[in-house]
Amino acid sequence: MVGNKLLNPDKIKANLKTKRIGKKILVYNSTSSTNDIAAEYAVNKGNDGLVIFAEEQTAGRGRNGSKWIGGRAESILCSVILTKINSSSELLSLATAVAVAETIGQNAKIKWPNDILLNGKKTAGILLESKTCDSHTVYIIGVGINCHQKEDSFPPELRTVATSIGIESKNVCDRISLSKRLLYSLDHWLETLKEDGTAIIEKWSELSTLLGQRITLVYDGIDFTGNCIGVDPEKGLILQLDTGGVRMFDAAHTSILK
Repeated sequence: MVGNKLLNPDKIKANLKTKRIGKKILVYNSTSSTNDIAAEYAVNKGNDGLVIFAEEQTAGRGRNGSKWIGGRAESILCSVILTKINSSSELLSLATAVAVAETIGQNAKIKWPNDILLNGKKTAGILLESKTCDSHTVYIIGVGINCHQKEDSFPPELRTVATSIGIESKNVCDRISLSKRLLYSLDHWLETLKEDGTAIIEKWSELSTLLGQRITLVYDGIDFTGNCIGVDPEKGLILQLDTGGVRMFDAAHTSILK
């Protein structure tokens, strides 16, 4: 059965036509966090584009210390190492969100900065981390996509806000094919990032759930409410505030309340 297939690096790489991402792939049976493993490999600049997959994470995490919950072989859990990139973290985050939404399909939408939604519920998340190695900055892109979870796979408090591809599509997705699509899409948008950041912002705007919406967010512990009017590639989300004026909010210090 397609849903029971474990990830296999050779099968993921087979006919994978990318310039950079996925030329080298490792699959772990279990690990604390793929981002932690990737950080160890990232000290070698030659590991640019290396992808770490895991069937299970014992200490998966999201933004602001949140936990990523998922049983064995239920999700795509991976991290991509970028040792050679000249981009802001904000624009890299936008490009990754576009790639993940594109991977999941036409009904996927982006909730800034790092959630991908299906029918208004979170089905994927992104954790972008950076570290300095020998005076150059290395980025690690962590991606988690819920694939085979059923409603009772999630704790009761998450069942109204979390979902999986299986729940929403009523079908069993092929994680190997989905992994291929993810790496291909990441490769495409990272190549686009080199040439045309505007194209990424336009695609992100097309897929965003927030653009044109009135939202409330928390920035450094303070609530702000206003209409989302855009995103700046360097400074983050742009709000026309209810109190007057326009302000930008970077992803590192911001969480969306509603």
